[in-house]
Amino acid sequence: MDMSSQNMIILTMLLPLLAAVLIVLTGKKPNLRDSLSIIASLALLATVLSLLPIVLAGEQPSIILLEIVPGLPIKFVLEPLGMLFACVAALLWPINTLYSIGYMRANKEQHQTRFYICFAIALSSTMGIAMAGNLLTLFIFYELLTLSTYPLVTHTGTDAALKAGRVYLGILLSTSIGFFLLAILWTWHLTGTLDFKAGGILSGKVAGPELIILLFLFVYGIGKAALMPMHRWLPAAMVAPTPVSALLHAVAVVKAGVFSVVKIVVYIFGLDMLTLSDGSDWVLWIAGLTILTASMIALQQDNLKRRLAYSTISQLSYVVLAIFILAPLSTVGAALHIAAHAFGKITLFFAAGSIYTASHKTNISQLNGIGYRMPWTMAAFSIGALSMIGLPPTAGFLSKWYMLMGAFQAEQLIAILIIIASTLLNAAYFIPIIYAAWFKQPTQDSDINHAEAPWPIVLALMSTALLTLLLFFFPDVPLQLAMSLTGAHP
Repeated sequence: MDMSSQNMIILTMLLPLLAAVLIVLTGKKPNLRDSLSIIASLALLATVLSLLPIVLAGEQPSIILLEIVPGLPIKFVLEPLGMLFACVAALLWPINTLYSIGYMRANKEQHQTRFYICFAIALSSTMGIAMAGNLLTLFIFYELLTLSTYPLVTHTGTDAALKAGRVYLGILLSTSIGFFLLAILWTWHLTGTLDFKAGGILSGKVAGPELIILLFLFVYGIGKAALMPMHRWLPAAMVAPTPVSALLHAVAVVKAGVFSVVKIVVYIFGLDMLTLSDGSDWVLWIAGLTILTASMIALQQDNLKRRLAYSTISQLSYVVLAIFILAPLSTVGAALHIAAHAFGKITLFFAAGSIYTASHKTNISQLNGIGYRMPWTMAAFSIGALSMIGLPPTAGFLSKWYMLMGAFQAEQLIAILIIIASTLLNAAYFIPIIYAAWFKQPTQDSDINHAEAPWPIVLALMSTALLTLLLFFFPDVPLQLAMSLTGAHP
């Protein structure tokens, strides 16, 4: 393996950390600080994209940083799923930074320097998760991501924010240390390795009730995947400013959760092993239940960010459902949905923040006719919502299509019914918002003097809406990465 690709892997984690140091040093000069944040995010994007051709060519660059005990290194391997996740996070960091600059300034938010520092550290942790070569490395960066995002959840410093932070840390740390770490130690005991390996490492090593328990520890140990009942941290974290919600829901935290679940199913258990055993069916049912329950709760929320939060819980479980259908095509759907949901959901949160910045409205019942005063924002929102429902020409259609094809391939009738029912529920909680914004008259007490939010906000949300459409029309690269997960070819 050539040194340049190894250096690039390390650079993806070092660049955001370097950015954090520079942000500390320039905190007293907001223009310089914000410019450095943008430059660092673009440098990370360029670094990640430079690794893309290598992975597309079938190579998997790797590097061992240090060996803690013999046979247990801190190790990075860039495989197709990690490449896809790294590309999504690196692509969204500059857009989110641009949005944050507009939002934080327009709303005169306090502690902006601390915000950008924690954001950069969170991105470094995300790159570590994407490129983790074994379970130990994944666990370390998973915990760093939890700790670096805690100050962002509690950013406003209010009692509600501090309470939300306690729920956030409490659930994510207790699940990861109580369950995830235990599953990792058990895997090490069974196999003598923690490496991610094509086809898995547990084949022939675990079966029956033991397999069910180990799977339970992994699936519920990854609290960031927000499977019910471990989902409460996610709506609680909605007290944070909108750029933080966007980071939590689209760029890093929840994506790290479902990414880890997919990676463990493919590279630790192996699809073939789980297909031949009866130990994984329950996860499909739990994921289906989470999808439908969260959708029904979303339907009852008038607060826009809370509706989006429950929508996220539902959408994340699509990824878990798709991977546990255990078919090659549904695995492709799971990987694609990580990208599709990222672009669509960040657009929706950006739009919610744009509406709040321009009009200080937070509830859906206040949005009648807002499409005429904020056409760019609501056009982007409409695209994001259509993607969450899974309608063409948006990225969400693509991932749901592969999920459904996989469900037919595996003859999983229950998965087919869940996807169809939840699509109707998604439409039920998104279409009324779009309809009210474009076709209803504003109420008498509605403030009709406001226009769009500041231009960095609008530019950012238009960019992510465009990405949601582009992924539908030009899916080749993500599709190739997703298909190489199962050894299929596009």
